[in-house]
Amino acid sequence: MQLPLESVPNFSEGRERSTIEALTSALGAHAQVLDVHADEDHNRSVYTLVGDDDAVVDALVAGIACARERIDLRRHEGAHPRVGAADVVPLVPLRPDDRDRAGAAALRVAERVGQELALPVFLYGDLAPERGPAFFRRGGVEGLQRRIESGGVIVGARRPLIAFNVNLATDDVEVARAIASVVREKGGGFPGVRALGLALPRAGHAQVSMNVEDYEAAALHDILARVEAEAAAHRVDVAGSELVGLMPAAAAAAAAGAMLRIDGFAPSRLLELRLLER
Repeated sequence: MQLPLESVPNFSEGRERSTIEALTSALGAHAQVLDVHADEDHNRSVYTLVGDDDAVVDALVAGIACARERIDLRRHEGAHPRVGAADVVPLVPLRPDDRDRAGAAALRVAERVGQELALPVFLYGDLAPERGPAFFRRGGVEGLQRRIESGGVIVGARRPLIAFNVNLATDDVEVARAIASVVREKGGGFPGVRALGLALPRAGHAQVSMNVEDYEAAALHDILARVEAEAAAHRVDVAGSELVGLMPAAAAAAAAGAMLRIDGFAPSRLLELRLLER
């Protein structure tokens, strides 16, 4: 049985409810929207949707068209880096065998966005392994405008990742940045972890914002423990953590097994997953 494709488009609007709802409607007219995560400080909304290949492609083109009409980057400000109204649009295979399907669908989205919406498109992930979203966001919208006239859309295919944020009981963003520099792969931390230290003035605290690109190589409970240890070294408590969008069951199972100290615990021990496999 063919599984649906997943997509997790990120739009540069997390405050105006009418725009968030319009984006939900545009996407939902073609595919099933499973989750919407809107954040006012990031000024960003992350959608999780699934459907067959054609449905997901149609949904993304409709959502990007809606974002182009409703989001004005000239007035946009927020904690999260961005270069487009529809900033990053990944296609995600739910199993490794569907990686080529996800890549083909991503190329279809890129082609239609360029032809039908006249927006510049940048490829990343499996379609351009040497470049990730951070490469294109460098310098923000101003840096991008030195190369093109309007914002662009970053489109790609990638394996499932976990967007995982840890909130600190302080508004000192320098503490968050110091912790991020230690846990991210580039700083010698966890493999496949991208991390930023952000100030969230509306929420009143600083945040270590992370993308965990390989949850098997870097388990969430281990990352959280390291963040807690680094925060304690700065005499700061962890106020809580946040999941942006959805996460694979295997990652939750690994954390549960570790916290419960169950030897050899694996996703195969989860009743619902065993039933789905049948």
